[in-house]
Order: sequence, then structure tokens, then C-alpha cells
Amino acid sequence: MNESEALSLASSAPRAAIEIGSTGIRLLVAAIDKNGSLKVLDRAAKPSRIGRDTFTMGRISRDAIRETIAILNVFKEMLAGYGISPEAATTIGTSALREAANRDTFTDRVALQTGFKIRIIEDIEENHLMYLAVQQALQDERKFLSRSNSMILEVGGGTTEIMLLQRGKMVSTHSLRIGTLRLDEQMREAGSSRNYLEEYLESNIKTACDLMADELKLDTIKSYIVIGSDARFAAYCLSGTAYPAYTVLSREQFIDFARSISAMSLEECISAYNISYTEAEGLASGLMIEALFLEKTSAETVIIPNVSIREGAILAEVSGLDKSIRRELTAQVLASARSLGKRYRYDEVHARNVAAISLEIFDFLSRDHGLGDHERLLLEIAAVLHDIGTYIRASGHHKHGEYIVSNSEIFGLNKNDIAIVSNVVRYHRHMPPSPMHLNYISLPREDRVTVMKLSAILRVADALDRNHTGRAMDSSFEKSGERFLIKPSQTLNYSMERLSLSAKGDLFEDVFGLEPVIV
Repeated sequence: MNESEALSLASSAPRAAIEIGSTGIRLLVAAIDKNGSLKVLDRAAKPSRIGRDTFTMGRISRDAIRETIAILNVFKEMLAGYGISPEAATTIGTSALREAANRDTFTDRVALQTGFKIRIIEDIEENHLMYLAVQQALQDERKFLSRSNSMILEVGGGTTEIMLLQRGKMVSTHSLRIGTLRLDEQMREAGSSRNYLEEYLESNIKTACDLMADELKLDTIKSYIVIGSDARFAAYCLSGTAYPAYTVLSREQFIDFARSISAMSLEECISAYNISYTEAEGLASGLMIEALFLEKTSAETVIIPNVSIREGAILAEVSGLDKSIRRELTAQVLASARSLGKRYRYDEVHARNVAAISLEIFDFLSRDHGLGDHERLLLEIAAVLHDIGTYIRASGHHKHGEYIVSNSEIFGLNKNDIAIVSNVVRYHRHMPPSPMHLNYISLPREDRVTVMKLSAILRVADALDRNHTGRAMDSSFEKSGERFLIKPSQTLNYSMERLSLSAKGDLFEDVFGLEPVIV
């Protein structure tokens, strides 16, 4: 390490991320330099049987728990050399832990015996972290990606995570129950040969692609980005165009390599490439999944970033994350919400008007509600989707909207965020939040308070755009005693808005102690 690199690393304390995945437990130690770039300081990885246990028995075996604790205690000693405690490390669990029946027992034993507190992330958050890592690796390629349609894909032991982007804007995310370990177990149970594997994969991938084609035609995809050890292995073995943070292979190179590996037995693969049994075990199925998806696109090259979900986890934890990445990430979250709205034929103009008014009120009342940027984003998403239930039926559309949102995926939002947004959509009209409503009362107390505040703001904003024309968009606000004064910029008859506000403003007055009044 030269002097300038040492100075850069000194600007940020080392951080650690541990991923407890289906096939292995992996550690990354890194620092964020003064330019916002991630610098890797150390890596470690150990194979794990967690995925095989979960996908065969539905739970993690005692041996696997003991094995995990032993590995994490080794990692604990490594991290001590960097001055990082187990509590300070970001420790995440993915699909195998999500599906394990004894995951709570597992995480409790690990915490008590190692100090590492595992956070089991939802598949949508996994996509979020993966996207962050890709953005970091492909900083030089962002403009190129914004000019073409893209697919970002990661094949894991239990799931395949996919993101579709249209000219740089997020269209949709998908988590498919197709993974290397899961496939291996399915093939064993069925007693099927390797020849059947490709046929089985082609059938499942065709079905998935047919569904995704409604959101983005896959033959329009020009940029194909693959994350994961299988793809990195291909990049290592083939002579592609290498950059500091990623490698570019041709379409033909990647497909031919995947088929050559698929044609080998495990023993032949281990001998030919001098790799371990664990590394060779899921290699063929992982590369085959990636090649089959590639064939559905018109991409001429494959971009393979040298990153993982662990880089994304560290970036997500760093408060000093590059502002341009934060802005772009927020834009992608909103693009995903709008894509969901379009799927259910929402009124885009009205949604935009209500979102704008909601944010103006939110910002004006910043001292009154005490909420932050994340809650502001959740309000904007709820405003975009508040009338989505009219796709099913206008009558009771707030309830239909709650159902649609709670059963949908929005890029960048985890399960808890979706629960908050769906409740805010529910309470944008009619009855306010009630202890009789299961989806509301099942939220933690802090989240129920957030729902109350965001719903109160959304109800007022929706009332101000009662005729869907946006004529109250440029209103100014003022607090006068116990009244929240709304002053439209245009001199018009606002009788319709006043009538709507009288029906919807009660929650606002209850929450903030201010009666909303159009002056």
C-alpha cells in the first residue's frame, strides 16, 4: 500500500460485513476513502451446510449451528485486529436463513455465543444491497447503462435475484426460487441426470421470462450484468477485458464456457480447474442459469463486477455514501413504485400532484412530526400508490390498494417498509387507523405512530387535489394558533377542496393539533 492510499483509508474507519449464505459464510473488511470509493482490506470465506440443511429438511441442523459458531469465532479474532467488535459488524442472512424453521433459535444462539447479531434480510433488500454494490463497481459505466435497458442477475444457493432497468430506471425486481443448491437437491430427489438439468432450467426460466416480458421486453436488453462467484470464475478463466472493478466478456465466450462446464462431471471439473468439491458443486447449474437468461436478451457482452452483497451492506451502513448514488437509489425506488402503479393503471397526474403536495406539507411540518428522509420517501411512495386499488374497484379502493401494495415488491423497500406504505395507502380516506385493524395493530408502536403521521399528511394532500387538476399545487402554508392555514396561489372557488378537507382533515388535527383550513 502506498502513502496516498494509506491517507485515503485513514479517512474512514474499517468496517466489516458478514454474509451467512446458503453455501458459505463470508467476511469482508473494507473502508470508504475520502472520495467515496470502497477499498477492500481483507476477505475470508468458509463453506457451510446451512443451505443444504434448509432446502432438504426445512431447518438448520445442530452440526451446522455448531459449525457456524466456530467459523464466526474465527472471524471474531480476525476483526479484533482491525478494532471491530462483533456488535459493530454488519451480519446478514439470506435465503437459507429466511426459509429455516428454526432461524430464531439459530440467530439467538449465534448472538449469545459469538456476539454477532444476524439480521435476516428480505429478498427485496437483497436486491437493494446488490444494486448498491453494482453502482459502486460500475461508476464509469453509469452513463452507458442509462442509455440502454439492463438486467442485473445474481444466482445464489437458494434463489436467483433479478433486477430489470429501462434506460437506467428500475422497472421491477424478482426473486426466483431457482438456486444452485436447491436445483442440486431437486435433481437428486428426482434421480435425474445432468441432461435433464438444462431442460428443467429452460422450462422454468422461460416461464419467468414470459412474466417479466410484460414489464420489459427482454430482447431489448443490451446490458447484462452478473454478480456471483460462478460468473467471477468464468471471468478468471477467460480472457476478457478487465477493468479495476469489473470484467467484460463476449456473449459467445460466456455461453460456450457455461456449456463446457455443464458437459463435465464434477470430478472432471475439479481436475481441470484445480478447484475444491464445494466450489465445483454448483458451478454448472449457476453458469447454466446465467447463460440461459443471457440468451433471452440481445446483450452482446456480459459485465461481471468484482463485488458481492457484502460490499452493498457496507455501503448501506456508511452515512457518508456518495450523494449522487443516494439520489440515484432514491430515484430507482420511486421508479419501481411508479412501475407498480402503471401495472394497475393508476392516475399518474393525480398521483404526481398528491405526492408533490404531501412532500411540501411534510417539509413544512418537519419540527412537528420529527420524521426523517426515509419516512419522507415512504410518504412519497404511498402518495404515488394511494389510488392503486381503483384497478379492482372504486368502491373501497383504499382497502384494495392496501392489499395490492402489501403483496407487491418495491425495489429498495423491505418487508417492514412495505407494511408501513400499505397501511398509509389504506388510511388515505374513510376511517383513520384503528386497533381493530389487524395489519395496523400488528406493527411495532413506532411504526404505528409513523403511519398515523404520514396518513394524516396524505389525507390533506389528497383533499387538496380533489378534482385531479393540480390547481392547489403552489399553495403556501402557515401555522396560526391551532390552525394550519393553506393559501392557494390562484384565486379560484375551492368549495370542492374544502368539502373534501372537512371529511379528511380530522386525523391531521388529531395528530398535529392543527385544524387544516383553506384560506
